[in-house]
Amino acid sequence: MADVMGETLLFCPEPEDAGSRLDAFLALNLEGKTRSAVQKLMDQGKVLVNGKTGRKNDKVKPGDSIQVEIPEPEPLELLPQDIPLDIVYEDEHLLVVNKPKGMVVHPAPGNPDGTLVNALLYHCGESLSGINGVIRPGIVHRIDKDTSGLLMVAKNDLAHQSLAAQIAAHTFTRMYNTVVYGNLKTDEGTISAPIARHPTDRKKMAVVPGGREAVTHYRVLERLPGFTLVECRLETGRTHQIRVHMAHIGHPVAGDPVYGPKKCITSLNGQCLHARLLGFVHPATGEYMEFDSGLPPYFTDFLEKLRRKGGALE
Repeated sequence: MADVMGETLLFCPEPEDAGSRLDAFLALNLEGKTRSAVQKLMDQGKVLVNGKTGRKNDKVKPGDSIQVEIPEPEPLELLPQDIPLDIVYEDEHLLVVNKPKGMVVHPAPGNPDGTLVNALLYHCGESLSGINGVIRPGIVHRIDKDTSGLLMVAKNDLAHQSLAAQIAAHTFTRMYNTVVYGNLKTDEGTISAPIARHPTDRKKMAVVPGGREAVTHYRVLERLPGFTLVECRLETGRTHQIRVHMAHIGHPVAGDPVYGPKKCITSLNGQCLHARLLGFVHPATGEYMEFDSGLPPYFTDFLEKLRRKGGALE
C-alpha cells in the first residue's frame, strides 16, 4: 500500500513481498515507473528504507518503511513545427489526418517534439480543442507511434465533445487492416476480453479479468502461408487493443515487438497495422462522413513479399 505524503510516497511491504528486490518491488507498485526509472531515483538518493538510502538489490521485509520522493516532472514546451501533414479532409470544425508510421501523436518524455501535435500547432495555430489539455490539443483519439493511418482532430470543444460522445456510444466507425501470424480458424469473429495494464510489466497492456471492456470484430481478407490479412473493427478503443486481442487468441500482429514472438520481423519497423477507415456524423452538419486510406507502401510491400516467399521473412 502507498500513502501520499506531499510529494513523497510511503510503502509498507506485506508478508508476501518479503525477499523481493527493492527496485522490483517499487517498479511493481509505482504507477508508470519502470525498474530503470526506480533505480535512477535511488541513484539520486530519493528512496529511503527505514531512514537509510535504499539500494536496488536490497531485499524488502514486512514492516519496512520505504519512502520514495517523486520529483516534479519537467514541463514540456509545445512548439509549433513545420512538419508536413497528409490532410485527408479539413473544415472549420475538424480535420482528418493520415498519420505516417513512426510519428508520435503527442509530446511525452522521450518524444518532446516532432509529433503530430507539434505539426498541428503550426498548421492550425490556436484553432484546436482544449478538452484534452495543453499536451493533446485537438486529439480526440490516438493511434500508436508505429501504427499508420487515419486520425481525427477537433478544432473546437463542441466538435470534440460530439466526436467523443460518438466514440463512447460505439457509433464512430474505426476499421483497421493488419497482418497476423497463423491461420485463423474462422473467417470472422468477435473478441470480447477486458484490457488493463499488465500486472507485472507496466509498459504493456494485457487481457485482465476486471479490466475495462474491450471488443474487437475481425474478418479474414486473405490467407497467406503462415499469416493472415485481417480487417478489424473497433467497438471500443483501449490502448493497444487490436495488438493485445490478436495476441490473446494466438495470432499476434506481424512485426509487433511488444506482443509478438521474440524473433520479430524487424524489416517492418514495428507492427503491421493500418487505421484504414474512419466514419462519423459531422458535429455541425449532422451528415455521416466516411474516409478511407489505402494501404501504405510498407504494408503492401510486406504483403507482396509474403505472397512471393511463402511467409519466410526476417
